[in-house]
Amino acid sequence: MKKRNLIYGQSGGVTSVINASAYGAIIAAINNPMVENVYAALNGIKGILEERIIDLKAESKDEIEKIAFTPGAIFGSCRTKLKTEEDFERLFKVFDAYDIGYFLYNGGNDSMETAYQIALKAQEYGYPLKVIGIPKTVDNDLMYTDHCPGYGSAAKFTAISILEATRDLESMHTDSTQVFILESMGRYAGWLAASGILASINGERGPQIFLLPEVPFNEEKFLSKVEEVIRRDGYCSIVAAEALKDSEGNYISTEDYTDAFGNIQLGKIGIYLQKLIRQNLGRKVHTALPDYLQRSSRHIASLTDWEEAIGVGAAAVKFAVDQGLSGVMVSIVRDLDSPYLKHYEPVSLEGIGGKVKYLPEEYISPDGFGVTEKFVEYVRPLIQGEAPNHYLRGIPVYANLKKVPVKRK
Repeated sequence: MKKRNLIYGQSGGVTSVINASAYGAIIAAINNPMVENVYAALNGIKGILEERIIDLKAESKDEIEKIAFTPGAIFGSCRTKLKTEEDFERLFKVFDAYDIGYFLYNGGNDSMETAYQIALKAQEYGYPLKVIGIPKTVDNDLMYTDHCPGYGSAAKFTAISILEATRDLESMHTDSTQVFILESMGRYAGWLAASGILASINGERGPQIFLLPEVPFNEEKFLSKVEEVIRRDGYCSIVAAEALKDSEGNYISTEDYTDAFGNIQLGKIGIYLQKLIRQNLGRKVHTALPDYLQRSSRHIASLTDWEEAIGVGAAAVKFAVDQGLSGVMVSIVRDLDSPYLKHYEPVSLEGIGGKVKYLPEEYISPDGFGVTEKFVEYVRPLIQGEAPNHYLRGIPVYANLKKVPVKRK
């Protein structure tokens, strides 16, 4: 069997552990005797189309090792959509010129759809390409996997942030701020917002109200709930998902922008709620929008999440090179909650893009303002442990790759 070249790309919003998946894939590919050269595309599929391809074997071993500890998307991400037949023809001309036999695409819903379309085109063109999707998203909304790498670390960040903010609120509420709102990422589903419940698993006071996209927002019920909590506790700590919707399924707060895949830019739900509370209840409110911090905070990444991110990257190489699979995504299958056990399986890329895994009804409290113990059991294992970091003079040290370009062909 002829050796072929492998190319890896990153796509979509980043996570604090997406580079751990890159590391897992790179090390597995470099050590696989059937892989000739290991490449990375700069800015995902966009970099392949533009032939911005780098040779990972030209990097030092020390810098390769640091990739696993680095936040952001070290090779650059993108939201590029392949729209025309000319796009696909160009893509496969590049694959052919660089003798690419294996393509690993690391991303979320839209990225898995792109990977699926490429796998179909490879069959149509008769080109011998193995396409594997490597999952990642802090939203945790990918179908056919128990959870997504990136989610556990973002959940850990959310829980710690709202725990500390609630402590602050509790200490100041008697003659200052009485309501604190943490706006959470989550384009469609409430997985990340719900993770704030983990602030209370050690008996601490966590948020009293959760606003989830799966529960239609009712202004009157919300204001009544806030007032009830303040009367009872003196203050009210809230986690609100950015994708909050009304009873007709319309987003409560958006910005006038959509990306290449038609995804509308969400945000400012915290400000909307803040004004609502001030105008109707006359309470002092503070709002926090962690935004990129929520998805990129590598310094408190979950050890479980980090190890699994490496694992799905390595599994992608195994599925493509050793097993000859194509058109599949690496899925995390949970075997046991306690002790937490899991394994990796390939699942078809068909039907992943364009679908959303929502928070199940059994994870949401009957009144719609909280989450259940079943959700806690689900998410608790995913935040365990602290991923290792390398520090110098008190600041983390990250990879600084040379990014040696492969000669344009």
